[in-house]
Amino acid sequence: MFNPMTLEDRTVIVTGAGQGIGLAIAKAVLDLGGRVVAIDRNADALGQFASQSPGDRLLTAAGDVTDAEFVTATVDRAAEWGGSIEGLVNNAGISRAAMIHKMDMDTWQAVIDVNLTAPFRLLQAVGRKMLARAAEGNRAPGSIVNISSDAGRRGTVGQINYGAAKSGITGLTMSAAREWASRGIRVNAVAFGVVETPMTETVRGEKFRDTYLAQIPMGRWGSPEEVAVPVCFLLSEAASYITGQTLSVNGGYHIST
Repeated sequence: MFNPMTLEDRTVIVTGAGQGIGLAIAKAVLDLGGRVVAIDRNADALGQFASQSPGDRLLTAAGDVTDAEFVTATVDRAAEWGGSIEGLVNNAGISRAAMIHKMDMDTWQAVIDVNLTAPFRLLQAVGRKMLARAAEGNRAPGSIVNISSDAGRRGTVGQINYGAAKSGITGLTMSAAREWASRGIRVNAVAFGVVETPMTETVRGEKFRDTYLAQIPMGRWGSPEEVAVPVCFLLSEAASYITGQTLSVNGGYHIST
């Protein structure tokens, strides 16, 4: 049976794959027949994931995505292991909250480094591999999905660093899409609303819960498993004519034309 969502024989790098959305995406890629290179700072979490997954289709790499040498070495290792790299999901992210007038530069820079600069480094390193495949005549050398957030489109109180980084992801995505579309490389983003992960515990807590839920037409939080599926859609040939877009996966929290 024809399955446009299949990721069979494709190698996909997923950052922040030790927990939450990243872990759900990595599992979904495996379920769709793909190979996964799972990157996370937490070696123990990666080890637990590996113990429950098919070893021949999972490669783990413990390290920091803000380390340029680690990124280069891991992308090279992934290409050698998988034979090629057909997908990248820039998912790793952190939040460091502070009101604007109280935020110090270290707090600002830490979030920018992980949420914006690291995705650029990975996109650049993986993009070079995909461009080489395109030069060899491959008409569909790969797909890149950058994880964004409604915080980058609506603004967010107490997280100007996070909002700025996620807004930057939109520009990163559109620029890369325009540069590489003629080579067959697709670059898109997915903007999440509030998903049930450790990063959103404060928002989902008793103090803010009702305020946020009142703004979500579907009236509930998203689960990591359900939001992983649209990411896989963009990685697959089902999205073969889609590039430079930001897909909202948020229960209606942010609706735009």
